[in-house]
Amino acid sequence: MTKLPVFPAAGPGPRNLITDVPGLLVGQAHDAACRSGVTVILPDARAVGAVDVRGGGPGTRETDALQPENLVEAVDAIVLAGGSVYGLAAADGVTSWLGARGQGYGLVSRPGVPPSPVVPSAILYDLANGGDKAWGETPPYRALGLQAISGAGLDFDLGTAGAGYGAMAGQLKGGTGSASVVAADGISVGALVCVNSYGTVTAPGGRTFWAAPYELNAEFGGLGVQGLGAGPDDWGLAKGDPGARMNTTLACIATDVALTPAQAKRVAVMAQDGMARAIRPVHAPFDGDVVFVISTAQRPLIGGDFTLTRLGALAADTLARAIARGVYAATPWPDTATPCWRDL
Repeated sequence: MTKLPVFPAAGPGPRNLITDVPGLLVGQAHDAACRSGVTVILPDARAVGAVDVRGGGPGTRETDALQPENLVEAVDAIVLAGGSVYGLAAADGVTSWLGARGQGYGLVSRPGVPPSPVVPSAILYDLANGGDKAWGETPPYRALGLQAISGAGLDFDLGTAGAGYGAMAGQLKGGTGSASVVAADGISVGALVCVNSYGTVTAPGGRTFWAAPYELNAEFGGLGVQGLGAGPDDWGLAKGDPGARMNTTLACIATDVALTPAQAKRVAVMAQDGMARAIRPVHAPFDGDVVFVISTAQRPLIGGDFTLTRLGALAADTLARAIARGVYAATPWPDTATPCWRDL
């Protein structure tokens, strides 16, 4: 029997955030009054991107541009937002900010012809969370997009922040989570996720995260796997009333390994398993689950399809960890008693 290579144990990057992947920044903004927000993933340079959509009720923008057979092979930013369809306007602010700085795809290069930033985006539903949505003809999302990208940096908040500000994970407060892993050979993979799932992130009757087998360094409580288990149709703290299109978990995976669009797509497909490891049930008709992948191409792909397989596996595990971290860090909205994991 052929033996597979054995790699020494990998571990989280220094921040345990997606920004441990070289060549990447993240910006976030939220509006506490309307209980919603925006998260922007910003590569230092245009980056190869891909997307995989599994939820039955997605809301997206420019995801068709990411298909491997299409013209544009790189993106300028990824935007995740609350606000349902209104949140897609966050990408308008991000696009304007990038275009004003000469960033984007330029089919024609001559004075007076601005570039076209490519900013794929996805939204989650937080319209019914009790915030003030009486915004008339001026929803806040374009302004929140501008605020988020203008403040992008290496460090950012988890939990009730960014596009996860208004989120609920089953019956618990959801939020923005992130995690990273650096393999022994230096490969970096990071995940950022906004958890607004119909399903629950914990096993029934306790506090144990479904993602517990993948936890590193007690990053979401260190409870171990005791209590993991569920009977058929026992969904624990899943939402009692799912509501059509009222849920969604949005994620972005990043790696510093140079990938083609088709290879990035394969990583996105494999990374979706991270949602299945951390949320039960997932990818339902009333979820809009989306996973983006971007490559900052700081190092070559060495090892071909085997290394690509490693990237997909690392991405799935890291996404599962990020989901748990987002709910673990979540806090109630101001002046509310919103149930949180810490209250279990």
